[in-house]
Amino acid sequence: MKTHSLQDLKALKDQITAEHARETQAREQRTREERRQRANHAVFAEAMQGVQPIHVPTRVTRRPPAPQPIPHQRQRDDAAVLHESLSDEFDTSTLLSVDGLLSFSRAGIGPDVAPKLRRGDWTIQAQIDLHGLRREEAREALSTFLRQAQAGGLRCVRVVHGKGLGSPGGVPVLKSKVHGWLIQKKEVLAFTQAKPTQGGAGALLVLLAPPHATHAKP
Repeated sequence: MKTHSLQDLKALKDQITAEHARETQAREQRTREERRQRANHAVFAEAMQGVQPIHVPTRVTRRPPAPQPIPHQRQRDDAAVLHESLSDEFDTSTLLSVDGLLSFSRAGIGPDVAPKLRRGDWTIQAQIDLHGLRREEAREALSTFLRQAQAGGLRCVRVVHGKGLGSPGGVPVLKSKVHGWLIQKKEVLAFTQAKPTQGGAGALLVLLAPPHATHAKP
């Protein structure tokens, strides 16, 4: 700093003195703070004499939840029941009424039930169309449909199997299979060929037992 007079020297001296005073005050403040911290540490150390620290593990081991068991045996049992209850080897020739409609009524069901069913005494509440399905697909689809329909409280359903006009030799293979499958299902009380307006020879009207009932009268 370049000075030009005594006044400049005096101002410089005053500035240096002020800075020195601030530095001295800051050092004293730091010294007092350090003493206070040491005193606090000493008091804390004296208070903690004889105290054992608690060991806290730094790693927490979490076990994943055990997977739910897969009911393999129940699945196999269900599949076996499905296959056995809808056998393709079932002979329906002695159970179907030879009345031109190939109707069926389970033992204990009155002979008038099938005619009433075809006449429309029960309203059709649902239907399944098996057109275009392979035999295994049709069998599984029909079994699932009947089980769900009965569980839902439905009494009358329609099963469309087609007339078999496109089958080799014109023989309706799926139609005869559906007859056998329906007779083997305990929830089926009766069935009969649908009226022409409802599918005729290509469909069946099926009467189901109430939920949780077998061989019950309608």
